[in-house]
Amino acid sequence: MGIEEPYKDKKVITIGVVRELTGLSDRQIRYYEERKLIFPVRSKGGSRKYSFSDIEQLMLIADKIEDGVQTHEIRQELAREIKHHKADVRSMIQGQLNAQFGTRRP
Repeated sequence: MGIEEPYKDKKVITIGVVRELTGLSDRQIRYYEERKLIFPVRSKGGSRKYSFSDIEQLMLIADKIEDGVQTHEIRQELAREIKHHKADVRSMIQGQLNAQFGTRRP
């Protein structure tokens, strides 16, 4: 039995619905994809599919763009956040291992 993906991360929403929810144009949404700020999946027919998490990310991106932040700066910020998140997860797992097995690893 596999681990179920959280509903917020399931890529099931079409670009038309994303457009309606965000107020962004198709072109803006595709541009953010081209700039590697969001990562929709493609259906068998080639349509883009987005998640609720993608929609939240698009809203944050749009706000930053409106505030004058450049897309390359947003991408750098996202990369830093991912790096910090991975470090936090590693630290949490190490803490759980230490608690479970009474070991310490530098």
